[in-house]
Amino acid sequence: MKKNNQNVTWKEILPGGTVWSPGNSEEFITGDWRTERPVMDWDKCKQCLLCAPVCPDCSIPVEGKKRLEFDYDHCKGCGICVNVCPFDAIKMVKEGK
Repeated sequence: MKKNNQNVTWKEILPGGTVWSPGNSEEFITGDWRTERPVMDWDKCKQCLLCAPVCPDCSIPVEGKKRLEFDYDHCKGCGICVNVCPFDAIKMVKEGK
């Protein structure tokens, strides 16, 4: 993004006078407002990977056909992963515990 709108043409200014710069949510920590967070019980996890594709924040990384720990920087604590896990391997806990 151009600093202080320097060298910005009229075509780059959006309604309201702002300049838009493309990016993605990986650049921003968006999980800091959740009240509950998912926690894995790795003994119960069967690596079925049903949880990963339903996460609306892509906060369940998968590598080599195995899920990894939650990406808490982006997890909003919605609990969808808890509801789809057939092995009760994911529980929601109050944030900060």
